[in-house]
Amino acid sequence: MARPEVTGRKVVADAALAAAFTIAEFCRAHRISQSMYFKMRNLGLGPREMAVGSRRLISQEAAAEWRKAREAAAEWRKAREAAA
Repeated sequence: MARPEVTGRKVVADAALAAAFTIAEFCRAHRISQSMYFKMRNLGLGPREMAVGSRRLISQEAAAEWRKAREAAAEWRKAREAAA
């Protein structure tokens, strides 16, 4: 089993084993900044979120769908540039 990542005073569980990400965990797992996350969310390009009490979480399924959508957008952009 992989050791948990230690950041400051908080121990963060291995993201691959988590059922849902916090926004900070999602950003670390996908190697994007939180400011980029909120920018993309404001543009309608963020993952689906669920409210759990006062927290916003991103399920593993929503994260997978988001990655697939980002990959599709990159492929579409690449094809469009090749056709131009």
